[in-house]
Amino acid sequence: MKNIINLYKPIGMTPLQALEKFRFKNKEYHGKKMSYPGRLDPMAEGVLLVLVDEENKKMKQYMKLDKEYEADILLGFETDSHDILGMPKKGERKEINMKSLKKKIKSFKGNYNMEVPVYSSIRVKGKALFNLARRGKIPSEIPKLKVKIKDIFIDYIYEITGKKLLKLILRKINLIEGDFRQEEIKMKWNLLLENSEEKFKVVKLFVRCSSGTYIRALARDIGKDFNGGILLRLKRTKVGKYEIRDSVRM
Repeated sequence: MKNIINLYKPIGMTPLQALEKFRFKNKEYHGKKMSYPGRLDPMAEGVLLVLVDEENKKMKQYMKLDKEYEADILLGFETDSHDILGMPKKGERKEINMKSLKKKIKSFKGNYNMEVPVYSSIRVKGKALFNLARRGKIPSEIPKLKVKIKDIFIDYIYEITGKKLLKLILRKINLIEGDFRQEEIKMKWNLLLENSEEKFKVVKLFVRCSSGTYIRALARDIGKDFNGGILLRLKRTKVGKYEIRDSVRM
């Protein structure tokens, strides 16, 4: 039995659901104290560290580890969660200047005062932001975190038609377990994209960052100059020294 597990969290599960599924399939971990240092959103996949028994005493140490991601940012859209699992709004049609886009992305390297997503577990006056957001009670001032983008670059840029985009989004949302407003969100995406042949740009990024960085917030902030930006795909490829190639699959 290991004291730390490099678990591959699939799309659709919360970290807790992934942990419990692993525990169910591996009887030797029944009754053991297990937790994870850092969340991974339901729409994201990749490395999720799980601490077992005595290793939980080192939680703060593991929480400080740097993270690496592959992120696909869809330009021209906004959602209230800053990824596809949110209520979507389409920006006005605008030609994207590639030079401006590359300059914008490069500008995020370094220290970054990041406004957290309202659909997050950050607490305001003892209450999780996502609970306040779902009740329509978003605070007038959203907390900001000081994080650091240690490296960021464009891998490549591609285009996708609205019709194919809708199919991809619905397939991913259908993987979700639990109540995340899925039916209402899917209906909104259908209204925006059904039978659309309009083409949208997607930027594939590599990001290495400090702990606490919300890549959804980064996607939002990159998209501010380009009629919106949201996460279409997010894969966490590394946490500290723990790499995705060594992750345990369920």
